[in-house]
Amino acid sequence: MRPHHRPERHYAARIGWLRAAVLGANDGIVSTASLLVGVAAADVSHHTILIAGIAGLVAGAMSMAAGEYISVSSQADTVKADLEREQQELATDEAFERKELARIYVQRGLDPDLAEQVAAQLMAHDALGAHARDELGLTDTQTARPIQAAITSAATFTIGAAMPLVVAMLTPLSHVLMAVGISSLLCLALLGAVAAWAGGANVLVGTIRVTVWGTLAMIVTAAVGAIIGPTV
Repeated sequence: MRPHHRPERHYAARIGWLRAAVLGANDGIVSTASLLVGVAAADVSHHTILIAGIAGLVAGAMSMAAGEYISVSSQADTVKADLEREQQELATDEAFERKELARIYVQRGLDPDLAEQVAAQLMAHDALGAHARDELGLTDTQTARPIQAAITSAATFTIGAAMPLVVAMLTPLSHVLMAVGISSLLCLALLGAVAAWAGGANVLVGTIRVTVWGTLAMIVTAAVGAIIGPTV
């Protein structure tokens, strides 16, 4: 009878998309809600509040996309340069690179003789891959994907920003500030809980973390709007 292997679930594989998705949605809610609250506190028209919110959504989504693309592209360029240098070193002094790999395995607990055998076999199979993984620390889960990161960030920012904007559209002017603030905090709490659960972290800690920072952002912008609004 063949043994049954239980599938293993690893949260590390989710780090790339989870980071971009949570960052985008969180920024969308916090920045747009804070903008709406700040403008509403300045005692302006409903029309002005909505224009500010729409402008904030579009500008924020484009900013997130550009920022993620540039950041991840820079990471990809660095990884490419490291791999090219490692490839050159393998081509010019393979023996030294094999000993270097063996030393890494010895530091991890293997006997020197076994470390030499492991290094030799791994390099015979995929020399660059072995050095990329064990010397440079590069894995498939860490592969940079600039376009994916940019699209994910822009899309999740838009989804997050749409929530307070829709609330502002559907709420009478006299209740916009309170409605946007409360609904945004509820969405932030839900986002923090889901992100923590998906990443295998403490749900309560994740919920409190995003809620506290979201509350602080809206309080500060509301105060600024209330102070500056009457004087402009």
